[in-house]
Amino acid sequence: MTIGKMTALGLGFVGAFALGVWTSPHIVQRVDRDASVVHETVPVPEVPEARPVAPARTASRSSAAPVARTARVDISAPALHERLKPVLNKGAKMEVAAEGFHSAEQFATVAHAARNTEVPFLLLKHRVLEEGKSVAEAIRESKPAVDAAHEADVAREQARSDIASIAG
Repeated sequence: MTIGKMTALGLGFVGAFALGVWTSPHIVQRVDRDASVVHETVPVPEVPEARPVAPARTASRSSAAPVARTARVDISAPALHERLKPVLNKGAKMEVAAEGFHSAEQFATVAHAARNTEVPFLLLKHRVLEEGKSVAEAIRESKPAVDAAHEADVAREQARSDIASIAG
């Protein structure tokens, strides 16, 4: 092969490469992602103004109203896992199911809500943890025909009952 043919072949490859780089965005319809991102304007609900809080009065213990408190149970507690094992599907790995929740009550609430509404646990977990929705919103999005607020309240009460029985 002569030097002229090798040069022509090399220039042909370089030209084909340059042509591919130049035309590929038009063929694949891939343009600069920052320039093509469409931002939707989503209406944000107005939040009522916060009223100033009056300083708390010191009251005697006998006149103070009882405050409902949830017992503190660690999310990795074996007793909690044993208590919730029948609530989740058979074969569920409790360590994986509990992963990512902020509290035992949140974990138990989502587990009970999934069982009560027959919505897959992983779907509710994703909507609550990853999408930042409340349990009621996650239920409503999964099953619009269900009274989501009521189901969330029932699940929360069941979770508190479970935790109270464990902390005992």
